[in-house]
Amino acid sequence: MIRSDSRLDRVLHEGIFAVTAEVVPPRSADRDGVTEQARGLVGYADAVNVTANPPGSVHMTPVAGSAMVAAAGLEPVMQLTCRDRNRLGLTSDLLGGWALGARSVLCITGDPTSLGDHPDARGVFDLDVLQLIGLVAGLRDDGRSLSGHELRPAPRYFIGVAEVPLAERSDPGRLERKADAGADFVQTQIVYDVDAFGEWADAVRPRGIFERMFVLAGVAPPRSAGSARYLRDHLPGVVVPDSVIEVLEAAGPDAETAEGIRLTVEIVGRLRDVEGIAGIHVMGLGNEDPVRRVVDGAGLLPRPAFI
Repeated sequence: MIRSDSRLDRVLHEGIFAVTAEVVPPRSADRDGVTEQARGLVGYADAVNVTANPPGSVHMTPVAGSAMVAAAGLEPVMQLTCRDRNRLGLTSDLLGGWALGARSVLCITGDPTSLGDHPDARGVFDLDVLQLIGLVAGLRDDGRSLSGHELRPAPRYFIGVAEVPLAERSDPGRLERKADAGADFVQTQIVYDVDAFGEWADAVRPRGIFERMFVLAGVAPPRSAGSARYLRDHLPGVVVPDSVIEVLEAAGPDAETAEGIRLTVEIVGRLRDVEGIAGIHVMGLGNEDPVRRVVDGAGLLPRPAFI
């Protein structure tokens, strides 16, 4: 397979435990918010996701956000959703994103529009996520669009997907099909229950998932017991053990954030012991400082430098 020009690709293929984070473009035309988020993560993450209209609400396009992240000195992982574009729009964004500095892409279905600020908006879904992965892989490996049109030069993206391993109806077969379609790496939903995550890893290991894709486990430092409960109750596949909430409550309001970071550092340490895990995806939930503190506390600095 043709290798991409992605820094994240190089980090993972060198066997270095990878760190990704995320930048959320604003709900406005102000570029400063993107730049400030990106600058706050330089030196702490190997690449950062540039999100696409989360959670089904209008934000600045991730194509523009990716250009700003690249200009700030970070590698963007441009998110693309099946929800927002047909195959023409998706292909255009892939070409434009590459030209503006994106070298990795995360292919996702997209949050339901019913959750966002335009609940009556119609999702596009011209392609499903497997077909979107195939589109990106075809551009990279064959230099051709879905129509068969030859593109020179063609973008050679490092292709990522998302997974919710602890969801009630988690289907390891679907993750295999994403690998079949051309996916290179997977970022998971937030992990608080490492034991349950380890059981999932044991279940998918015989399927060769860890040989076929790099698996990055999602983590997010909870700000408080209340925020941990919210994540447990509202985000599908987020399992928060009662013990986590009890520890945060016992810390008291003045120490909950620090305790959340300590707990997350501990979780990262345990995740590194799970056979096959290639890195972590740290979600700051709108704040870069906890991301920096987790990466530092987990002993993941300095990040590797590549020319």
